[in-house]
Amino acid sequence: MKAELNEYVTWIRPQRGWRGPDFKELKQYRDLLFFLTIRGIKARYAQSVLGIGWAIIQPLFSTLIFSVVFGNLARVNSDGVPYFIFSLVALVPWTFFSGTLTEASNSLVANAAMISKVYFPRLVLPLSAAFSKILDFLIGMFMMVVFLVVYHMAVDWSLLLLPVLLLILLMTSLGTGMILSAMAVQYRDIKHAMVFVTQLLMYFAPVVYSTSSVPKVYQTWYALNPMVGVIEGFRSIFLHTQQFPWLWVGEAFGVAMTLFFFGMAYFRKMERIFSDVV
Repeated sequence: MKAELNEYVTWIRPQRGWRGPDFKELKQYRDLLFFLTIRGIKARYAQSVLGIGWAIIQPLFSTLIFSVVFGNLARVNSDGVPYFIFSLVALVPWTFFSGTLTEASNSLVANAAMISKVYFPRLVLPLSAAFSKILDFLIGMFMMVVFLVVYHMAVDWSLLLLPVLLLILLMTSLGTGMILSAMAVQYRDIKHAMVFVTQLLMYFAPVVYSTSSVPKVYQTWYALNPMVGVIEGFRSIFLHTQQFPWLWVGEAFGVAMTLFFFGMAYFRKMERIFSDVV
């Protein structure tokens, strides 16, 4: 009788130590991941007059402000291209990164009731928060292409390298987002600090200025920030401000991969206490 019962009972026990992600389990819950991603998109734009138009307004107005302050008043070096398109090309990947950090860091706390009532792989929550920002990113990319045409910016074979930059961007965003989401369960200060932190991080990346403005002796260390390789790679592909920065992109890929796998392992390690703490 006990043997027959075990065939229909799934035992859920807390896991200890550092463990890798269970991709088989994530595949089983792919419908939940899809639903939460769609829910995140709808919740952001539901009952909004402009709807997804906000995905255009945010980077566009930020670019206009940067163009006035940094381009016209401060005369920041833009590597020989108009400052408007110089900052816009950087803001498209940066907006995805910063938005993912904000959404993912609050994903567990915002779904506390769901976590405490039913079992599902908790990794679904920060993943869905990140995937829900992909629509905004695609809209931003479309807007960027429009302005590239306006400014008569042509592309060449280097466009084939864009998927590498997108992979680095995704790994960096997901890895950092998973770390912050797990920390936010125990330390609620993370939620309140995210707006300030994302604004501060922007000035540690070449969004409003060029990496060429950083002294060469520090550029290798500076490029350990994965967003440096991503942003300068975007500018190289779309604006031809310099040759493709293989060294910076290589550093970015290594750091992004480390962040991604460490983030997944750290999230899995902390997962067992989420229901009790959240």
